[in-house]
Amino acid sequence: MTTRVACLGDSLTRAQVSVDYLDLLGRRRPPGDVRLARFGVNGDFAHNLLQRLDAVVADAPEVITVLIGTNDARASLAGYPVERVMKRKRLPERPSAGWFQECLEAVVARLRAETDATIGLLSLPVLGQRPDAPAAQASLAYSRMIAEVAAAEEVACLPLHERQTEELRRADAPPIAYREATLAASAGVFLQHAVLRRGFDTISRRRGLLLTTDHIHQNSRGAAHIAEVIDTGLLTRRG
Repeated sequence: MTTRVACLGDSLTRAQVSVDYLDLLGRRRPPGDVRLARFGVNGDFAHNLLQRLDAVVADAPEVITVLIGTNDARASLAGYPVERVMKRKRLPERPSAGWFQECLEAVVARLRAETDATIGLLSLPVLGQRPDAPAAQASLAYSRMIAEVAAAEEVACLPLHERQTEELRRADAPPIAYREATLAASAGVFLQHAVLRRGFDTISRRRGLLLTTDHIHQNSRGAAHIAEVIDTGLLTRRG
């Protein structure tokens, strides 16, 4: 029997400037085993996700994965254009750790109340390539909040951040300084991929990046980690 899986998130789930982890997840399962539904919107914060749950509930999924918080974590970093993003994403208040956790709790509470799905919250992919640098520490701090919400709401927490941190340390990745990805930079990655036909892994390799194309969006190695933790943490156990 086919399992209906809804994948919720931001640009990593939308997969226009990242390798498509839904595609990799589907390939890990036997043919016909899962039906994957994509609910990803570029640039979304946890607040934005909370506003668009009607479509998820209506889809009647049996499994729900939530990968959200990267943009919330980025907003805590120096140099992030908070005011401009607040206007573009129509945020009613300035992003903060407390508001992120409140919104995520509300997301999970509604999904638990209005679906019968097994729910898994993913910790965040590592921001940047230096685990001890401020960007990576921000993604770690928000990942810990995600784990707290998962424990309080009694849903699964899937250890993506832990898996990627282990990979960066094991591979002894070059300590390239984090640079905030602007809209222009993301558009540049998209154009390289869509127009110049450069693979995301080629873009990563030229920049010396192990898991991402731009310190945020995932190449095939980073996306494979997302697919892996969903598969092993939710789907395999469910089967």
